[in-house]
Amino acid sequence: MGSNIIETVNVAGGVPAVDFSILALFLHAHIVNKMVLILLFLASFWSWAIIIDKWVRLRRLAAQANEFEDAFWSGGSLDDLYDRIGPRPSDPLSSVFAAAMGEWRRSVSRGIANDGESRESLRDRIERVMEVAMLREMERIERYMVFLGSAGATAPFVGLFGTVWGIMNSFQAIAATKATGITVIAPGLAEALFATALGLVVAIPAVIAFNTFNAGIGRYGQRLEVFGAEFSAILSRQLDEKA
Repeated sequence: MGSNIIETVNVAGGVPAVDFSILALFLHAHIVNKMVLILLFLASFWSWAIIIDKWVRLRRLAAQANEFEDAFWSGGSLDDLYDRIGPRPSDPLSSVFAAAMGEWRRSVSRGIANDGESRESLRDRIERVMEVAMLREMERIERYMVFLGSAGATAPFVGLFGTVWGIMNSFQAIAATKATGITVIAPGLAEALFATALGLVVAIPAVIAFNTFNAGIGRYGQRLEVFGAEFSAILSRQLDEKA
């Protein structure tokens, strides 16, 4: 077993005091507890990286969606809007629009819109390409959300494992020294509490962020679906006018 005795420093009167600094707790922890602490540190770092990225991305997506909808509902030509944003736009709402417009243009250029049976087939194809585009874009937006949810759910239990291991070290120290003084049991208990605290530090922000972003992503998904339904109705109306 690795050393579980945290180094001491001299205080007034020559009485040793246990060093409970974070660095000392980590350096003198058992190898198993070190692995637990490293895992929790990495999980915390990656969780915050995801949190910052999702926060920035969702704000940017909302701004881009507002800008696109202003252009879409401005009364201008849809063909001009499609030419302006191109076939591969960067935001999801524009991507759904571009997918539908691309299918519309290909079909109209072949004269399919002039045939009744072909018009129904075109409606189905447009709805399918928009649905595929929505699913693809939502998958990109939801990327790494599983990690946030998993970190929030499992980090306390990983910390609890470190807690149990630290308490085991305390009992082993008592058995080895046949003493129950605070300097004997404190190191293991400190490791245990540190692992518990770090597990909560990882879990609490991850759970809050997961719930917040999940709600935001759900609202954005509904926004895509509403736009897809409205745009499908517009194209369907134009097909009926060509009949």
